[in-house]
Amino acid sequence: MATKSFRGGVHPREYKELTEHIAFEVMPAPQEIFVPLNQHLGKEAIALVKKGTAVIVGSVVAEADGFISAPIHSSVCGTVTSIGKQSTPFGFPKDTIVIKTNGQAESNYLPPLSYETITQEEIKERVKAAGIVGQGGAAFPTYVKLTPPKDKKIEFVILNGCECEPYLTRDYRFMVERPEAVIEGLKLLLKAINVEKGYIGIEDNKPDAIKIMTNATAGENNIEVFSLKTKYPQGAEKMLIKAITGREVPPGKLPLEVGAVIQNIGTAVAVYDAVVKGEPSLTAALTVTGLGIKNPKNLLVPVGTPLKDVLDFCGGVTDDAVKTIVGGPMMGVAQHDLMAPVLKATSGIIVLTEKEISKGEETACLKCGQCVSVCPLNLMPTKLVRYSQLGRFEDAEQLGITVCMECGTCAYTCPANIPLVQWLRLGKQRVMQIQRQRAISQN
Repeated sequence: MATKSFRGGVHPREYKELTEHIAFEVMPAPQEIFVPLNQHLGKEAIALVKKGTAVIVGSVVAEADGFISAPIHSSVCGTVTSIGKQSTPFGFPKDTIVIKTNGQAESNYLPPLSYETITQEEIKERVKAAGIVGQGGAAFPTYVKLTPPKDKKIEFVILNGCECEPYLTRDYRFMVERPEAVIEGLKLLLKAINVEKGYIGIEDNKPDAIKIMTNATAGENNIEVFSLKTKYPQGAEKMLIKAITGREVPPGKLPLEVGAVIQNIGTAVAVYDAVVKGEPSLTAALTVTGLGIKNPKNLLVPVGTPLKDVLDFCGGVTDDAVKTIVGGPMMGVAQHDLMAPVLKATSGIIVLTEKEISKGEETACLKCGQCVSVCPLNLMPTKLVRYSQLGRFEDAEQLGITVCMECGTCAYTCPANIPLVQWLRLGKQRVMQIQRQRAISQN
């Protein structure tokens, strides 16, 4: 099997050996869960409950608000104790439903549907009702991806099995433990969008997963498994499309412009479970790892569980732990409040020690060009950062700052330890504000 890839990128130390051989374990419900209303891209959901409302597992506690939104279900049995601002992994307090659990096991799932007879529209409606969002990190409502504009011809669906972030092994465990659910979920996605061709991209540091998925697709003429070079950010949508099909998504455009829809391995499993079991989005499959956690695990955690409870379930942190990150180390978010909850798309909790963190002090740019050579989108990070620092946002816009996907390859290679991603993110936000103001004035 030929190995494919893309230009640029980096290969950080992986640390996947900490959890790659550890099977999923189901974490019991905590005493209290915190359910933010903005667990997806788009408009936050609208609460349907109030203080004192009794809920069971699967109860709809918030409904979608518009097309790009998603409903939210209770992952526990209990009683709503409050609705108000609470900490989230994003770093900003958000409207949150707080539910005190009662230890009961009553549930209210959706009616299971026949895999053989389900229609295209029934799949999409089930995905919508189940509140499924992308498991790759962005948490884009899956229903929206399954409903592309009528003028866009979709030719194939790509499942992202790269899991290119260091430490994380959640997707790998899905492919090893539940290959049939991955394949059947992909087939449901293909049917929902009415396309024939499905691809699965897996980095070549996961030979067991490649072998298992290849065997699982042996009888599927329209599904192909690709071995991809182990390189970050191989799992980014544009990089994945380029590596597998050779097509390039134009700057500022979406994968559907080149006939592609990208879904995560975990999303395919969630779609399968929603259809066959009637199970809405209730748990987050995540990796708890790092040298700072005593017992690394792969877990199925009730959505809304505080991070602290998850860490305690894994034996707690070591004495030399210094940082906790939600997500991967390259694009994840460092946490300041461990009462922030696990969300639908939380893929990992990483506890780092001093040994794992670069402590170099920031110096002036050395003009070495390393950030330019590794940028997978062919941008000029240092120049964009300089424009952001000087407030020259129009120049940054012209140079393509909004194209940046904030993958962190530039900062990872910077010998001057400049916080390039932070400056790029700030510049992007300011440029996008200017673009919105420009659009309003033109209308």
